[in-house]
Amino acid sequence: MRERIAQRDWRLIVSKPASGAWNMAVDEAIMTAYSRGFVLPTLRLYAWKPPCVSVGYFQKTEMEVDMDACRREGVDVVRRATGGRAVLHEDEVTYSVIVGEDVLPGSVLETYMVLSRGLLEGLRVLGINAELAPGRPSRSASRGSTSACFDAPSFYEIVVDGKKAVGSAQTRKGGVILQHGSIPTVFDAAKVSRLLKCKDETERKKIERILQKKAIGLYEALGREVPLASIMDAVAEGFRRGLHLRLVEQSLTPLEEEIARDLYEKKYSTPEWNEKRIAN
Repeated sequence: MRERIAQRDWRLIVSKPASGAWNMAVDEAIMTAYSRGFVLPTLRLYAWKPPCVSVGYFQKTEMEVDMDACRREGVDVVRRATGGRAVLHEDEVTYSVIVGEDVLPGSVLETYMVLSRGLLEGLRVLGINAELAPGRPSRSASRGSTSACFDAPSFYEIVVDGKKAVGSAQTRKGGVILQHGSIPTVFDAAKVSRLLKCKDETERKKIERILQKKAIGLYEALGREVPLASIMDAVAEGFRRGLHLRLVEQSLTPLEEEIARDLYEKKYSTPEWNEKRIAN
């Protein structure tokens, strides 16, 4: 599908670790700046500090996340603009792609597949034998699923030895695509299960067992630890190879910084957004 990408010159932004509210504000700020024609298509790589649970746009936070457990463990909670299920962001690299539908045409599934090629190549650069997941299981097969993103692979996501290694979500607004996703270095199934809302300890242990079977971190896949900077370099190289891009590393523009600060203060750091959901 190489010919479908209409523009090969993209920005690469490598951000310092930041809070969940700031990270989500920056992703949306880039989307806004792109929609106004001020910036190129962008691949952004970042990390989270402190740890944070992000919930999907359509999830009910109080139904999915144990807020008391998050407070006890020093874990923030933020709502994403994208759909999908809850993700614990701690030991990981996160990627986001902001690009126009005119540059990357196709359905959600088609664009997932194209962007997954960059992720797949990035893991191969690291020496990980990864592959694209098969299609989503049937409704009857997924009845035992949990509210955690890494419970089961969906279309065109990356798996290693049958276990989900990358969790991605996408939204579109005004002709602009935002896709972002988690690439955990360590997948802590026990911690994820502690932070999700469970009716009792039996259910919590069941969720932990399910996640242990269905998700994997990069260190486990590699059999060794790798610096986050090396993982980010590999992901960037994967997008260069997989999508045949010319990436130029840049920083956020002053406009993007200004938009992000406004979104951070008025949206992503507020309980109205994170707990109840407000209009975009």
